[in-house]
Parts: sequence; structure tokens; C-alpha cells
Amino acid sequence: MKMGGEGKVYTLAEFSQHNNAKDCWLLIGGKVYNVTKFLEDHPGGDEVLLSASGKDATDDFEDVGHSSSARAMLDELYVGDIDASTIPTKTKYTPPNQPHYEQDKTSEFVVKLLQFLVPLLILGLAFGIRFYTKSPT
Repeated sequence: MKMGGEGKVYTLAEFSQHNNAKDCWLLIGGKVYNVTKFLEDHPGGDEVLLSASGKDATDDFEDVGHSSSARAMLDELYVGDIDASTIPTKTKYTPPNQPHYEQDKTSEFVVKLLQFLVPLLILGLAFGIRFYTKSPT
């Protein structure tokens, strides 16, 4: 696979400095890409790329579902790899200890039932009033 860059390894701090319209790098899949010259040609607009600079843009890139030609274009923009040891490890969010609370599904069921029954009752009431207020002819 042909790579456009020299394959240097960058720290997260070095990579993070390239985060503006004159110098914009993205981190995708552990690889660093200089997308500066592509900003004005990006079909999704330059703001998308600029907002993804300075952080790991892998999820952003994958979520959009880029074409194989877009993926191939990355090879031309490759400048190196990220030093994985400089990336903070993601910590799993653990909610603070709180008194045990188990939301029962009863209230959810009642809400759905009421959302169904209340309009029917209103409709029935409207017909009932109309029926009983009609004067016999």
C-alpha cells in the first residue's frame, strides 16, 4: 500500500497542534492524516473536518460510511502514526453509588395505555354530547 508520508510517529501533543484551517490533521484508526489541502474539496464541508481535528476522528469517519475511493484518498494524505502511549486510556463511566432504584415498567405501561385511552375517551365524549344535544326532529 503506497503511503504519501514518511511514516513518522507523533505524540498526541504534537498531533493536537494541527487543528486549524491552515494546518489540519486528523487521527483515524491510529494513523495521522494531513487533510489541510482537502478542506475545501471535502463533500461534507470543511467544518466537519475542522471539528474532528485534534482528537480521534475514527468513529466520526466510520459513522459516515465513506466510500472506498474516500478511503483510498486517505493514503495520499497519510503523514504518520500516533504514539499510542500518549493517548489517555478511555475509562468506562461508572455512575456514582446511589440508593438502589429499580424503575418498574408499570408506570411506562400506564403512560402508554393513557396515551391510547384518553383520545378515545375524548372522542367518545364528543360523540356522546353531540348525540344527546341533538334535538329530535
